[in-house]
Amino acid sequence: MRSCINLARENMSSARGQATIVCRVLFLAGACLLSHDSLAAQEVSWTTLVEGLAVTVWEPGTRCKEASPLLLVKVDPERFRFSTYHFLDEGLSAPVTIQEWQLLTNASLLFNAGLFREDYSYLGLLFKEGRPLGTKRHPRWQGLFVAEPVNPGVRKAHVLDLAFERFREDQPPYREAAQSLMLLDRTGKPRVRQTGKRAHQTVVAEDEEGHILLIKTSDIVTLRGLADCLRVGFPSIRQAMAMDGGSSSDLLIGTELLKPLRNGPEPFQWYSLLDGSGTGHITLPAVIGIQPRTGNRHPSP
Repeated sequence: MRSCINLARENMSSARGQATIVCRVLFLAGACLLSHDSLAAQEVSWTTLVEGLAVTVWEPGTRCKEASPLLLVKVDPERFRFSTYHFLDEGLSAPVTIQEWQLLTNASLLFNAGLFREDYSYLGLLFKEGRPLGTKRHPRWQGLFVAEPVNPGVRKAHVLDLAFERFREDQPPYREAAQSLMLLDRTGKPRVRQTGKRAHQTVVAEDEEGHILLIKTSDIVTLRGLADCLRVGFPSIRQAMAMDGGSSSDLLIGTELLKPLRNGPEPFQWYSLLDGSGTGHITLPAVIGIQPRTGNRHPSP
């Protein structure tokens, strides 16, 4: 979302409001597929798409003041690698939608990166294959998603808190990086204030087992309300950061992974939330994608 029009994008048009209602109904339908016990804190029922990649819909219920159902995707970085993309670096003349990004990259999954300026330049650090994509460190944002370490023996993907952890731009320890707002730190402390501003949100979190959790809201929420909800509902989250929100909040899983679900013996009513057909999309200048590592192949459709 362009930083100078954040407020404007939270005033949804009637058409977008109707899309939000449809999306929320689909999320609720998906949540109903989960067992009753899955509604307890962290007791969610995950559906495995392929080894190392699982999805679920979580209904926070009464534990959260802002009880918007959440789409969660759990990624094992040992089986999937992460890549950042910016339209200029890919030789494109303008930003494209997430569906177009999927066609260009053939990524198994894509989600929106952080905020950007009116000229579509990225706000904050953005690295690809160890190269800075013409961006500078944002002085106040302390969240940094990093992946694909230069040296072996460390986690292949990580949410860094720049308030406590170093990232050398002259010798980046990770090949891929994207900066944005810190949401929850390792002590469980929310790092955003309650402003009352509501928007759709995309969150990248890291749990105690080293999995990366991608979280997409079904309705407009405040960042502080979402932070409080995740702190209560998912105490295993080690750190979390908020990517761009509003109409830029987007997530897409490739049809190769979703076909077995669509053609399976049980209907998946939240399928449209995963293939991108359940909501509208705007063009995105930067996205982050995942692809299987060598030897971790997708199932045949």
